Amino acid sequence: MKASILLGVFAAITVVTAENESQKVKQKEKPEWAKKDLRDYNDADLERLYDQWEENDDEPLEKDELPEHRRESPKIDLSSVNTADPESLLKMSKKGRTLMTFVTVSGNPSRKETEEITALWQTGLMNSHIIAERYLVDDHRAIFMFKDGSQAWEAKDFLVEQPRMKEVMIENKAYPGKHVSSKQEL
Repeated sequence: MKASILLGVFAAITVVTAENESQKVKQKEKPEWAKKDLRDYNDADLERLYDQWEENDDEPLEKDELPEHRRESPKIDLSSVNTADPESLLKMSKKGRTLMTFVTVSGNPSRKETEEITALWQTGLMNSHIIAERYLVDDHRAIFMFKDGSQAWEAKDFLVEQPRMKEVMIENKAYPGKHVSSKQEL
């Protein structure tokens, strides 16, 4: 009876010791950032964790959930492209891609005035169902960022008609505003 009790105690001690040793080995195998407390994680740690989850995820993400750089480019039907109009090809190639457009306000506006004018232009675009985010770059310049780059050319057609529009720049091509005199351009 004493022998079976001693054998049971010895077996229990051996199992506990083996578990403790295996936990120490697992702790040593982890990288330094994985030993951190969850409350101490920074953005890089969270991004690394997210990437690990994605690697081990059996189900692929839906196409609309993928980051833009991992999305498949839309197929361009060259038979329907007007070869005389290179902008139509650019428009089709930017479909579904983020595109930034630079706009310049004419005259010598203050930052507040530029803010007000570009806000009006943004509202006009939204009324035409063209979604653009607006960021001021300078006292007379702003960026309109389109999540669907093909909308930038429709926005350009609207923007060049505006009275205080000096220039719209899409893909390093400048489109002057219709109300800008040649003296202002110099």
